Amino acid sequence: MIINETKGKAWHGKVKLADTFLKRFRGLMLVKNVNHALVFVLPAETRANASIHMFFMLSDIDVIWLDSSRRVVDFKTAKKWRLYTPKKAAQYIIEGPVGLIRTLEVEEGDLISWTPTEEREKAVPVKSLIPGKINLNGSKNSIAMVESVKEVKANEV
Repeated sequence: MIINETKGKAWHGKVKLADTFLKRFRGLMLVKNVNHALVFVLPAETRANASIHMFFMLSDIDVIWLDSSRRVVDFKTAKKWRLYTPKKAAQYIIEGPVGLIRTLEVEEGDLISWTPTEEREKAVPVKSLIPGKINLNGSKNSIAMVESVKEVKANEV
């Protein structure tokens, strides 16, 4: 969710963070249907770092540039195959579907906040042995039930 705290407006879509070099590098390039917002967390507040390109984009997007205090310094609908630089230095960039700016009623100086959508990690099968109970080392989705047996030495007569 993204909130324009100044206007009390909210966008209830999915929000992801681009807080590493690789996530920022990938951005929304080659995404067919932009149905979520991506918040870029930049290492420094500058105009140069906040410049974006729209190369290899498959659709137009709304872009909002924020300074380190999360105040809007610039915003626009970005068209494919163009370059954009904000009017002022920015530390955060929000890229999202066209209509995001209109929904939030964004204006310069507005205070913007966001809540990233919790992403569930992909399930990874793990082989496990629970002593004396269940053996999960079976093959192809099977579980073998095993009984714990203690070795008992018989007294020789």
